Amino acid sequence: MQKKPWAAVAAAVPLAAGCLYGSAAAALPARAHAAEPPRVPAGTTAAWVVFDRRAGAAGKIVAMRNAHRKFRSASVVKILIAIDYLERRGTVPAGDARLLQEMLRSSDDAAATTLWTRSGRGAIVTRTARRLGLADTTPPPASHPGFWGYTLLSAYDIVRTYRYLLDTAEPRVRETILGHLRRATPCGNDGFHQYFGIPSGVPRPWAVKQGWSGFGAVPPTRCAASAAGGTAAGGTTGGSVSAVARRAAGSGVPDYGRPVLHSTGLAGKGERYVMAVLTAHPAGGTWNDSVRRVNRLTADLYRGLS
Repeated sequence: MQKKPWAAVAAAVPLAAGCLYGSAAAALPARAHAAEPPRVPAGTTAAWVVFDRRAGAAGKIVAMRNAHRKFRSASVVKILIAIDYLERRGTVPAGDARLLQEMLRSSDDAAATTLWTRSGRGAIVTRTARRLGLADTTPPPASHPGFWGYTLLSAYDIVRTYRYLLDTAEPRVRETILGHLRRATPCGNDGFHQYFGIPSGVPRPWAVKQGWSGFGAVPPTRCAASAAGGTAAGGTTGGSVSAVARRAAGSGVPDYGRPVLHSTGLAGKGERYVMAVLTAHPAGGTWNDSVRRVNRLTADLYRGLS
C-alpha cells in the first residue's frame, strides 16, 4: 500500500485568524506529526510551520514541528520593524525608504538599528505583537534593549505575520515589504550569503526574509555579489549583530551560545505557501555545515508538500 505524503496528513489543521491561539489540541493536533517529516540532523534544534493558502476554504497548516518553540529572531525581526514603521507613518521620506530597502532586501544591520532606535526599540515588538496577535513574540530582555536580534518569536508567529501582510495589511504596507522580500539579494550587506533554505531548496518564485546569528562578524567566504546588495545605511557602527551577540553573556535568550539560521517567506506559484523554518545549531558549528543542514531540511520539507 502506498503511503500518503506526510504533508497530506497535516492538511486538516487550520490557521484561521480567530483560532490561532486556542487550545493546544485545536491548534496542534497530534495527527499533524504522525506522518514522515524531514529528518532533523543530530545536534540541531528545528521548528517549522507551512501554511497552504489554497487548502480548503481558508487555507490550512500542512506541516509543522515545534510550532510554538521560541527562538531568538536574528534578522527575521526586521519584518516587524518595517510593519511598525510603515503603519505609524503616512509618508516615507526618501532616506527612510532607502533604509527599509537595505534592511529588507540585503538584511542591513545598521539600517535596522537606526529604525529600531528611532522607533522605541522593544516597544516596536510590543506594539506589533499586540496588533497582530503574536502570542509567542516578545522584545529583547530589558538588560539588552538595543539587541533587536534577541527578540523572541516562533515559526507559528512568523507565519501569522506573513498572513497579516497578505490578507490584512494596507496595500502600501503589503507591497512595500513583500516587494522588497521578492527582491532579496543573494548576499547580506555583512558579506554572508543569504540564499540558503527556501532560496536553495524551493523553486522560484519566492519572497524571503532570512536570519542568522552567532557565526561571527566575518563570513568564511565573503559573498561575491555583496556589493550589489548596497552599502551599510544609517548612522550606527558597523559589524553584524552576531558579532555583538558573542559579547553579550547572560542574555537569557533561548539557545544563547548556539548559532541560529532561519529561512522564512512565501513560496510556490502564486505565493501558495507561507513557510517558516527556524534552526539552532551545535555550539561552535560552522556556517557552511549549518547552511547545508538548513538547505537539506527545507528542500525535504518542500518536497513533502506535494
